[in-house]
Amino acid sequence: MTRMFVDAWDPSYGSSFEGGSEDGPSSSSSAQVDTDVEVPAAEWAPIDVSAAVRRPDVVFLVDGVRRNDAGLWTAEEDGTSYAGLAASYAAGVVRCDLARGSAELAGAEVRRGLFTASPSADTLQTDMIRYEVRRLEGPGEASKLPSAVQPRLTELELEISAVARGGSDDLLVVDGPLRNRRHLVNTIGYVKTQQKLYLSAALNVVVTSLKPGQRTPVFHLGTVWGGWSWYLRLPGGSGAPWSGIVRIECSPDLTADQAIELAEISGATLPRFASSPYKDPRAPQNLVPIAGLERRLRGMLGDARVLHRALTLATARSRT
Repeated sequence: MTRMFVDAWDPSYGSSFEGGSEDGPSSSSSAQVDTDVEVPAAEWAPIDVSAAVRRPDVVFLVDGVRRNDAGLWTAEEDGTSYAGLAASYAAGVVRCDLARGSAELAGAEVRRGLFTASPSADTLQTDMIRYEVRRLEGPGEASKLPSAVQPRLTELELEISAVARGGSDDLLVVDGPLRNRRHLVNTIGYVKTQQKLYLSAALNVVVTSLKPGQRTPVFHLGTVWGGWSWYLRLPGGSGAPWSGIVRIECSPDLTADQAIELAEISGATLPRFASSPYKDPRAPQNLVPIAGLERRLRGMLGDARVLHRALTLATARSRT
């Protein structure tokens, strides 16, 4: 009889394992994958945390949030029009002292921008808030404007991380893929939603057979944003094959031995931050410090209704 499981992940957030679509993990990634990095592929098996692993005293976790406050259109003097997006975004860092068992906000900042390809648009000033113009190249279609906010958010995350970190012995956990943050020292990318199958069917069996706290061997992804990667299962999942599975990555600029060391550290560190279903709808993958940081950052963005009303009034004044 087929076994069934209820995913602890709240379905309003999609699924922790995004299947059933053309771009989901039901289709294999086209990336070239080297699975013989730590052990030969034929010898793959779940790896337990070594008792000799060096655990960092301090872990920093960085994340960002963004929100579309209002869509706009310009009316140019030549009769043309451009789409615009007023958006708010914030980034923050949580400092977790593992020795003391404490966590604190190490830094956070909110920024706002008016994203548009309009050559004449200027900074938009409301009674309370200033939206700096962020001019885009190209036609600037309305559907593509939200994606233009992400690079600015990433820049802010980099700035906040650099200010908060105090030394090279700590560990920085970036929520999501590393992408252009691969140059950061002792840093791992934490991917909690699996959207692609990178491994063969035989090696995916190793992934789904992981017990809480176990990881796969390290493998290498040969993509534009590729690098060293591995899977880890967090405690608190439903028992379904992919429940509690996260993929972790580190910079391709590291040696294989350095990547394996980070994989060991991640297995000894991240499970202690796993969330519980009764506290978080994206448990256990949405780490407790990240969940708290997201709530704090969303609060810092301000009331969306108030800002939308302020933007409406400010644009009305600009037409008079």
